[in-house]
Amino acid sequence: MVLVDDSADVRTLIRTKLRLSGKAVVEGEGADGADAIDLARRLQPDAMLLDVSMPGVDGLSALPRIIEASPETRIVMFSGFDEEPLALRALELGATSYLTKTSSLDAVVNELVHAVTGGDPDAEPVEEDDAEGRDQLDEQVERFQSVFEDAAIGMATMTLHGTIVRANDSLCRILRVGAADLLGSSYGECLNDDAAVADAIKAIVEKGADAVTLEHPQLGDTSLRTTLTVVRDRGGQPLYLFAQCQDVTVQRNIELELRRSQQRFRLMVDVVRDYAIFMLDTEGRVSSWNLGAQRTKGWTADEIIGHHFRVFYPREQQAAHHPEHELEIAEREGVYQEEGWRVRKDGSRFWAHVTITKVLDEEGQHIGFAKVTRDHTERMQMLEQQGQYANQLAEANARLEEANAELAVAAEEQARFLAVTAHELRSPIGVVSMSGKMLAENWDRLDATEREELLSSMQSSAAQLQRLLGDLLTTARLQASSLELDVKEHDVTEVLAPMLQRLRLAHPESTIEPALPDGLRAMADSNRLGQILDNLVANAVAHGRNPIRVAAREDGEHVLLLVSDAGDGVPAELRDRLFERFATGGGERGTGLGLHIVRELARAQGGDATYVAGDNAFVVSLRRAATAS
Repeated sequence: MVLVDDSADVRTLIRTKLRLSGKAVVEGEGADGADAIDLARRLQPDAMLLDVSMPGVDGLSALPRIIEASPETRIVMFSGFDEEPLALRALELGATSYLTKTSSLDAVVNELVHAVTGGDPDAEPVEEDDAEGRDQLDEQVERFQSVFEDAAIGMATMTLHGTIVRANDSLCRILRVGAADLLGSSYGECLNDDAAVADAIKAIVEKGADAVTLEHPQLGDTSLRTTLTVVRDRGGQPLYLFAQCQDVTVQRNIELELRRSQQRFRLMVDVVRDYAIFMLDTEGRVSSWNLGAQRTKGWTADEIIGHHFRVFYPREQQAAHHPEHELEIAEREGVYQEEGWRVRKDGSRFWAHVTITKVLDEEGQHIGFAKVTRDHTERMQMLEQQGQYANQLAEANARLEEANAELAVAAEEQARFLAVTAHELRSPIGVVSMSGKMLAENWDRLDATEREELLSSMQSSAAQLQRLLGDLLTTARLQASSLELDVKEHDVTEVLAPMLQRLRLAHPESTIEPALPDGLRAMADSNRLGQILDNLVANAVAHGRNPIRVAAREDGEHVLLLVSDAGDGVPAELRDRLFERFATGGGERGTGLGLHIVRELARAQGGDATYVAGDNAFVVSLRRAATAS
């Protein structure tokens, strides 16, 4: 028998349970689909337990090639997704059966033995004897599903090929499709936008994009927008996709009305006869010309377009470079206004009121100037209404762009948070629950190595859960400005020494070298200072190399805490967003909250956190105590 799962803890549980059952022998183990294909070809096993979501080649993609390499092998699919359409797809590809990772160990072992012995596939399922563990895990799963289902926006979890395996009620309502018809379907086909969705998935899976936003064609009278994000494993490989779908019909109607207003405005400019309204390029050359400009100044569009607008000014103003000076002010301040003499084509002069406005494109690039000239003896009120109307359009467009930006940021953060939290909770909760049950029921039958492995798995999983919950709670309190701090004078070494001892025990594989001088005193909350050190060392363990150095020193009015390692350091492209929420450095496993919490806790205590690339060191500054020498 062969076990293939990217979690070593899960493989340890199942291997040990199989040995205790005396019903099967594990011949080999693997961590992804490529391993599974190789093991099938070399070992020709009777049965294989195959995880669905794995880095590299996933289980569904590997399944046909495994059967081709070892036709007699009975394959039991193993997945964190419990949706029926995904199970049906696995069975269509040749799997013997489909289990979820919420199943008990007894159920997994019996299903594998059942597959080997070729029992009746329609037989009643084996009773699960770990109801208490299932209840604990199911409670956690139900909490996530409650958040997922109660979300006001449409959400879906998909395979890397775009097949929907989970969808909430909001998505069903938006797409006007029942859940039974939606699950197992292609997301692109449901949106009538298969090609665009396929391109977006390709950009994420093959090109490494973290998120892609799509605007879909209208479905009847509804306009939709989708944001696709990806959940990756520790090595940065994509595991599954997360889609957020929003009904943007109201926003689309606003945009349509804005475009119509802009069109009406352009038409109005073209037909206006009493105002000279025209455009200049960035150098001051005329690029557009309306009938009002022709009537006021005397040139036709063919005669004047391409010429510099200095020709409209008297000779003395041209000699003083007054036209160029107007453009300099308009470019610097955004607008320029004045009243003065202007010249028509026939050489006659008129007293004009002039407004020159700097024009920017959607990316904020300067593309020219808008110029409005009116004869002061003409009707003043008409131009004032014109300018007010143009300003209202500009303000409406600015508000819409700001709303779009805020909506996109909030959507990406919420989708990322839900997907990562669900992924991080599932495995450690299952390992703690089932390892504890196995130890309780089989203590005398387990050898010392097996006990040590199971206890170690429980400790590491419990620590992972404790860190996740602590990070989420701290982040929530920081965001709500409700975090209570007890900032007072402390000896830095006395506060951090016990924490360093605990960190050495928590990370026995790491070398932690302290350099903490005596008598260094700072203003800090001792518990939060310990949390800062814990997060920085955990970050170095996960991403750096031994040795990990922890040092402290005075720097003027501050005390600096420095954590560095012998690794390659943070890539340049990640440094600007290193301390942002949910920044995971290219999709690595974790919530992306650790360094964000470090910075916010430091700032809450009157300091700050930075990264010094040259030393590959994270530096936290604290206020030096007034009594420190």
